[in-house]
Amino acid sequence: MKTIKVEYLARVEGEGALRIRFRGNAVRDVELRIFEPPRFFEAFLRGRHCAEAPDMTARICGICPVAYQMSACAAMEDGLALSIPNHIRDLRRLIYCGEWIESHALHMFMLHAPDFLGFDGALEMARTHRDRLKAGLLIKSAGNELIRAVGGREVHPINVRLGGFYSLPPASELLALVPNLASARDRALEALEWMTSFDFPGFERDYEFVALRGSNSYPFMGRRLISNKGLDIVANQYDETFEERQVPYSNALQSAIRARGHYVCGPLSRFNLNFDLLSPTAAEAARRARVVPPCRNSFRSILVRCIETIEAFEQAIEIIERYDGAGPAYVEADVRASTGYGLSEAPRGTLYHRYRIDDAGLITDATIIPPTSQNQASMEDDLREIAPRMLALDHRAATRLAEHVVRNHDPCISCATHFLNLTMERE
Repeated sequence: MKTIKVEYLARVEGEGALRIRFRGNAVRDVELRIFEPPRFFEAFLRGRHCAEAPDMTARICGICPVAYQMSACAAMEDGLALSIPNHIRDLRRLIYCGEWIESHALHMFMLHAPDFLGFDGALEMARTHRDRLKAGLLIKSAGNELIRAVGGREVHPINVRLGGFYSLPPASELLALVPNLASARDRALEALEWMTSFDFPGFERDYEFVALRGSNSYPFMGRRLISNKGLDIVANQYDETFEERQVPYSNALQSAIRARGHYVCGPLSRFNLNFDLLSPTAAEAARRARVVPPCRNSFRSILVRCIETIEAFEQAIEIIERYDGAGPAYVEADVRASTGYGLSEAPRGTLYHRYRIDDAGLITDATIIPPTSQNQASMEDDLREIAPRMLALDHRAATRLAEHVVRNHDPCISCATHFLNLTMERE
């Protein structure tokens, strides 16, 4: 029996490991081990006031705090039947644009690109691709500045609250960001052209892609969840449609569609299900890069992330140019016993929140399902599919390929545990 083991997965957020065991040339089993301890955020929320959920859940992730704030707000406001005015919806979309930009840039340039160029990490890559990494940092900085302008600070924004924001940013302050946003967008367009030169392994799978479906624009928040295989539900049907399963080797639960199986959320899913809603600039960039639906190769997800970054810049500029700073900063909520359901599209994929609160507004039950736990089973399926290729490689090369497959999905392991030493065993 041959075993490929990766004890510690590099260039991902969090810690985990991987083991692949073979019997002869056949794959016996694949275990993506998420061994970070559970973080108990759902338990921490019980007994806290519903207004505290956005700030508390933001601490689940320092890279994507806005996603947790937006999903928490969406769920609470759903339960309280709170109607949110359009100017607040626009600002929420705007701060989400900033998060997509900074998160995608971090992954593309620092974590994922070294895989395609044969480097162990970004520091080694900087010796020969300094200008590319500098461009990536400038793109990321533009996203961080957008979060700061709307949210009050770049990490764990302090201006987000139930019903809206504590204060509205001045229109002049946002308008001053447009030149830098446009310049960073152009850098993203150049980066996409560069990334199309990467050597993408031939690898396609018949994924079930799951994502929010936008109404008039590419989706950040919403209630309608669809797939390429017929799924079409709203947020309050999530629990009856999906199930979480415990596996003995991981501290993260794995998600599946009931009576159907594994699925994928994230950039590939959003892109394949909402291509028609991309801005003209992003859609044209995708066509020039020869990335059009259906894109079933997870290695090409780096291109899709770059296209989404361009889309986020386009949406951000459009929102800022029509924003006048008028209107109330938030809508007051009349607290009552209720259950609310919230969905949003974190950079890595769909993020689901459900809360029950009592008449005093105290949380009695909380459920948070992050993208990484939803994608973990499909990551294992990808590894199972590509594992036979590893048998012809030495251990170092096999480890690199296994890590690359996982990084295609940009897992955030810390979020998943509320990843690589590789072990391959061959009998």
